[in-house]
Amino acid sequence: SDRRGGGWKNRRPLAAAIPATKVEITVSSVCVLYTQGVGNREWREYGRTEVIDNTLNPDFVTKFILDYFFEERQNLRFDLRLERPLTGIPGKNCGTIIIKAEELGNCRESVLMQFCGNKLDKKDFFGKSDPFLVFYRSNEDGTFTICHKTEVVKNTLDPVWQAFKIPVRALCNGDYDREIKIEVYDWDRDGGHDYIGEFSTSYRELSKGQSQFSVYENCAQRRFMSSHVTNPLFLLLFFFSRTQINFTVAIDFTASNGNPSQPTSLHYLSPYQQNAYSMALRAVGEIIQDYDSDKMFPALGFGAKLPPDGRVSHEFALNGNPDNPYCSGIEGVMEAYYQSLKSVRLYGPTYFSPVINHVARYASLVKDGSEYFILLIISDGVISDMAQTKESIVNASALPMSIIIVGVGPAEFDEMIELDGDEIRISSRGRFAERDIVQFVPFRDYIDRRGNHILSMARLAKDVLAEIPDQFLQYMRTRGIKPQCPPQSYSSKLPAAPLQTQI
Repeated sequence: SDRRGGGWKNRRPLAAAIPATKVEITVSSVCVLYTQGVGNREWREYGRTEVIDNTLNPDFVTKFILDYFFEERQNLRFDLRLERPLTGIPGKNCGTIIIKAEELGNCRESVLMQFCGNKLDKKDFFGKSDPFLVFYRSNEDGTFTICHKTEVVKNTLDPVWQAFKIPVRALCNGDYDREIKIEVYDWDRDGGHDYIGEFSTSYRELSKGQSQFSVYENCAQRRFMSSHVTNPLFLLLFFFSRTQINFTVAIDFTASNGNPSQPTSLHYLSPYQQNAYSMALRAVGEIIQDYDSDKMFPALGFGAKLPPDGRVSHEFALNGNPDNPYCSGIEGVMEAYYQSLKSVRLYGPTYFSPVINHVARYASLVKDGSEYFILLIISDGVISDMAQTKESIVNASALPMSIIIVGVGPAEFDEMIELDGDEIRISSRGRFAERDIVQFVPFRDYIDRRGNHILSMARLAKDVLAEIPDQFLQYMRTRGIKPQCPPQSYSSKLPAAPLQTQI
């Protein structure tokens, strides 16, 4: 197991435009897509595929185009529309639904294309053909997705297909050099089709003008018009190429939170509702854990006296095991947090720098883009080591790392706002942070006044995670990092550093 470790503005939650990107979902089965609302959890139909008859392995041209939000959990439901059930027939393979998602580029241009063939006879060279073309876009995992089919041109060896207009992002997602595969088939009057041949090209090659492509012994040529497209660096390309997102939690156990046994405490465990710490943990963690492959999270605390001798620690494991601070999923983190409240004594002062440095130690070992670290700090107020915290953030700004700070309770959060660095870049001893890596939000601004905690948590997660994709991409771009192969086991690269910082 490996060890791991945006800016708040004076505005109401959700008042500004929410950043989003488009994703395309390809479904290899007949189905209806439903999306679920955040507050009321109601399912609404979003769209459905076309019906393809007489095949057990349909491959649909219809795509679902949705807004993808990194900072939200977006539940999708696929209802199958088949004449027979997919399961329940003993000994029979009833089929598989395959879902693929890829971020779409912002390119909105389309290209007009026309293809014609020369001597496209059948492979057995008997008679004339009824040919048609099938276009496939290559995916990041090496597979292909169908993106267009032409009409059938009847009874000819020299077909000329109708010109068609296709969005550039459907053809190659704005990537000039991505492979485009074109297969040629002969339509059969009984509903089937025979394979004639295929050729591969790219949008860059197509954009050069009229040219010819070999289809086995035969030849096909095309004419087309093109338009300029860009080639952005795609966020999901990094995720799909297995960049490991490492999530660490750090919780404030200082005495300013109040006695946990009293209802006035921010750490009070009510049998009827979650406290602010619990809601912030769950809101952010349930989104982040979907990007963490092993879902094992280091969970730390700071500002408490630990048993048995009452030493003050600013970097202790919530599960009580300094050699293995990992918790299994967000539920494991929640359980460790609850158990810590029963065993430690809230004390102080409030130091942020030890937990930031803890995560930074591990982030400093993997600068090749194979891993990215996110630290969530939840605290109730004044920071006692402001100068050291600024220095730690400036140092961490050169590492693959982001810091989320959630302020809970009624206190003023001027120092945390200063750390955010959206308006004035944070500095320490004359050095400015290389990039903005801190996002601060006060939890009280996201509490639903009708008591809908699900909505409160969704609002918090949306705003607190909104800057992570840009921070992530900025690090990759400034380092010139391209998508990587799957990361090695991280356990062999751990520094021999103690977990606990004590005074």
